[in-house]
Amino acid sequence: MTNKIRVRYAPSPTGLLHIGNARTALFNYLFARHHGGDFVIRIEDTDRKRHVEDGERSQLENLAWLGMDWDESPVNPGAFGPYRQSERLEIYQSYIDRLLEAGLAYKSYVTEEELAAQRERQEAAGEPPRYINEFLGMSDAEKAAYIAEREAAGIEPTVRLAVKEDQIYKWSDLVKGEIEFEGGNIGGDWVIQKRDGYPTYNFAVVIDDHLMEISHVIRGDDHIANTPKQLMVYEALGWEAPLFGHMTLIINSETGKKLSKRDTNTLQFIEDYRKKGYLPEAVFNFIALLGWNPGGEEEIFSQAELIQLFDEARLSKSPAAFDQKKLDWMSNEYFKKADLETLVDLTQPFLEAAGRWTDKAADMVALYQPQLTAAEDIVPLTDLFFADFPSLSEEAAAVLAGETVPVVLSAFRQKLADLSEEAFQVENISPLIKEVQKETGVKGKNLFMPIRVAVSGEMHGPDLSNTIFLLGKEKALAHLDAALEQH
Repeated sequence: MTNKIRVRYAPSPTGLLHIGNARTALFNYLFARHHGGDFVIRIEDTDRKRHVEDGERSQLENLAWLGMDWDESPVNPGAFGPYRQSERLEIYQSYIDRLLEAGLAYKSYVTEEELAAQRERQEAAGEPPRYINEFLGMSDAEKAAYIAEREAAGIEPTVRLAVKEDQIYKWSDLVKGEIEFEGGNIGGDWVIQKRDGYPTYNFAVVIDDHLMEISHVIRGDDHIANTPKQLMVYEALGWEAPLFGHMTLIINSETGKKLSKRDTNTLQFIEDYRKKGYLPEAVFNFIALLGWNPGGEEEIFSQAELIQLFDEARLSKSPAAFDQKKLDWMSNEYFKKADLETLVDLTQPFLEAAGRWTDKAADMVALYQPQLTAAEDIVPLTDLFFADFPSLSEEAAAVLAGETVPVVLSAFRQKLADLSEEAFQVENISPLIKEVQKETGVKGKNLFMPIRVAVSGEMHGPDLSNTIFLLGKEKALAHLDAALEQH
């Protein structure tokens, strides 16, 4: 095996890129880039029943959106291709034949119905499910007759690897530490080639990882039970296994349970974040901290900083909590720091779809930039500029019921009305409020709050002068009139 660090992300093209798979890809990416190694993408598409036509494109497109690049893949192959398992069937067959010839694997003719009945009997007896070698107790002649009978009946065999049940399979996990399994607890001789000729996952992945010179396998801890089976294949073929690291599962921070696709209050697919207009840098940063931390209190990092800081020794042994509120907080921090041109481009499709793309679009985005979590937020935030006088909350209505409100609003309305169209500029609006204070003697919240509520319908929001300017003189006056009528 090469001394160079080579890692892989090997998705099945069975759907959109899930947050858990994105984390696997991201940690492999950070590990490779930190150590100057290679990041390889391999498509594991041998499960034809679950294959989704657009699955591969979705995986690659969403990884690229997150900001990851890769050294080898089906679209930019290197020296270790092909990079789709469906294009490597001849390679797998050669190694299956090798194991059959060595007597380390054998063809199994037991049917699915017989296997199901076997499992039922074991379950009824309170025994763990396991395959019982169908050839046990047969003489060579009986075995030959059995095989001939099955083949004559048109039964396609599987190929099973012979398990050494008295052997211990162990490895030093990068995250979990020392792990070991007894061969007798694997469930008996297991299938390495299905009836349709396709290899099973645990066989194909070993062939691919070895031939592609993968040095480290970093993946979710749901693969821990697969590792001993893979070690059996490495042993049978006389190969050195890579180093394994199994990341802890991701739990929902609200329920404390494993993140489930039924958690509808949580966005779980990268496609969702793209469609809503999140900044990819924010999502990348958030995922990087799901089960890994660089130490210290800081949580906002650039991609370059994360690559520099990444240390596999700091991968957490405890479950990672997916907190949607924290992601939204982090996203908002990124929006606050983003340049306006980027945000205008990001929000434009949402404003256009809502019929709100105007010559003041950039000003509206700038006004609400501190409040954005995703680009789609710009639409409800700008309702004020495109709707009639908004309905008020009880708290806001109480503000307009104040004793001095008519005096303040009337004075401010008059001064705003007296501004010429040329003078109606942001810098000229704030002084009007100060003039109202001098004229009426009302100040503080009793001055500013009624004007804000009357103009915007809200008790809190962005800069008031900018809000009035973007609202426009005519609409601002209409809102003031509506508020005065309600008093």
